[in-house]
Amino acid sequence: MRSDQSCDITRRRLIAAGGLGGLALISNRAALAADYPSGPIKMLIPFPPGGTVDTLGRVIGPALGTATNQQVIIENKGGAGATIGANMVAQSAPNGYTILLNAANQIITPLIAMTTPYDPVKDFTSICYIGYVPQLVVVRSEFPAKTFEEFVAMVRAKPGAYTWATSSLGTTGHLAEELINQQAGLNMPVVGYRGGGPALTDTIAGHTTAMVEPVPSAIQHVRSGRLKVLAVTSPKRAASLPDVPTVAESGLPGFALPSWYALWGPAKLPADITQTLFDAAKRALRAPETKARLDDMAFETIAGSPEELNEVMRTETAKYAAIVKQANIKVE
Repeated sequence: MRSDQSCDITRRRLIAAGGLGGLALISNRAALAADYPSGPIKMLIPFPPGGTVDTLGRVIGPALGTATNQQVIIENKGGAGATIGANMVAQSAPNGYTILLNAANQIITPLIAMTTPYDPVKDFTSICYIGYVPQLVVVRSEFPAKTFEEFVAMVRAKPGAYTWATSSLGTTGHLAEELINQQAGLNMPVVGYRGGGPALTDTIAGHTTAMVEPVPSAIQHVRSGRLKVLAVTSPKRAASLPDVPTVAESGLPGFALPSWYALWGPAKLPADITQTLFDAAKRALRAPETKARLDDMAFETIAGSPEELNEVMRTETAKYAAIVKQANIKVE
């Protein structure tokens, strides 16, 4: 047999073997997806306990567990503007057993950070657009200002004397504070924390002056009397606080910056596993007990598809980029 014919036969055999190997790999992946989920699912929260993302996770985690018939284990990994926890998910195996619950800072942090260990779009798979909540402009209960207008007047009178607290640099709360500074002409530095819990504690203690924080984590301190609400950042008043005016009603027309939340997995998460997780998340969010608890937190539940989440990320990135550019926000 000629050598070129022998090589051709060998090549065909290798291709056939490779094809069979590829079919076996696809078959194995399909089997794994068909059995999914067959064990506990880790929901990673890139903030310490006590903030809004953690509060939301404690509500939807058990409901997601019921919807998947598996235990959902919540793990808090805060720090570095929520990039530590997010990067852990980006680096995890794309098998559906590690998912990320995060807020809008998922796309804000890469806009303001000098370096980020991941790309918020390319390194993640969108699973579900959960929804959004109004944010509250709060001060400690003893603070003299009774309204947002009085607060603005006091800060203007003493430039640099007052400070904002934020759960983390790169959150919608942080951007709302910067936007208030811009539109109201305030010289009020922003102090970043490693989560909503520590930031709220320091605001209550008077170590910082004010804070913009989503309803779920702030409302308990408002109801207890430790914090006073001056305004909400949403386009309309919060149903749970109908007497509190919006920032737009309080001297900054057109102001609107609520906080939104979503679920992501690592990049290359198989489509059928993504669909399974989305269907389970939708059932969890629409369960009567979950819906009642979210309503109590003034949460606007959307339960949007992966495609809807991709569109939210696209439009919100453009909006946040404009705020970041005007404020010249950069974090090392």
